[in-house]
Amino acid sequence: MTTNAIEITLENFQQVILEESKTKLVLVDFWAAQVPESLELKDKLAHGLQGFEEYILYATVDCQTQQQIAQQFGIQGLPTAILVKDGQPLDGLTGPQNDEHIKEFLANHLPKEEDLLLIQAQKLLADNHVNDAFTVINNAYQLNSERADIKLMLTDVYLQTGKVVEAESLLATIMMVDQDSYYHALIAKLELASQAADSPEIKALEAQLANDTDNIELQHQLVAQYSQVNRHEEALVLLFRLMQKDSADTASKDLYLDVLKALPDGDPLANKYRRKLYTLMY
Repeated sequence: MTTNAIEITLENFQQVILEESKTKLVLVDFWAAQVPESLELKDKLAHGLQGFEEYILYATVDCQTQQQIAQQFGIQGLPTAILVKDGQPLDGLTGPQNDEHIKEFLANHLPKEEDLLLIQAQKLLADNHVNDAFTVINNAYQLNSERADIKLMLTDVYLQTGKVVEAESLLATIMMVDQDSYYHALIAKLELASQAADSPEIKALEAQLANDTDNIELQHQLVAQYSQVNRHEEALVLLFRLMQKDSADTASKDLYLDVLKALPDGDPLANKYRRKLYTLMY
């Protein structure tokens, strides 16, 4: 049984059907001990809803002891299950059901995998676990690359991990109908990130390095500046070149590994530059 399954009685009818259904779906399952098919449906619905208690409240009505409630719903036969939202019937099942039909019915109303990933990513980002949020929302995007809410969340994570180009590209795909306050906030973040990515300190170091191309200390300083504004690929390019020139350059290798560690799991950039590192080592 699901952890929040509740038996409806006259005493809690209003609370469950009228109040609870304002904040989540309520699936009301009508059953009776003398109707085996209703008991079978009851078990299958309870099993199918496991893990989704946050989204659907599973409620049961024993038609033998709660005939008045069954009459209020106009129940004419068992098995019957009715999905309620805001106190009103939304969908339902009547009569014996095969497993495929039950699965299809629940799938129409339960959150999809990408919904759950989006919620998880939102929580991770709110807790400032940006790299973990990237991994999760990227998985959601792989499942559904057309949903605006997923694209906006991925854009937010892109900006917080320094992927300004990717963020700008993804924002350009948002249709006008989906350009809400979150979208406009991300546009503002993008502008700030673009400005920060080319700071005066970076410009000064780049100018110095142009006149002293072999200065390793200057290159390490520029790597540090690039990393601070999430220009990770440019930092890795500099360090990789240094390691190509001198395989014994442990300082550059250590910095290289530090930059890789700062990237989220599953980041294509991290995978690319780990492979490049292996080509030097083997």
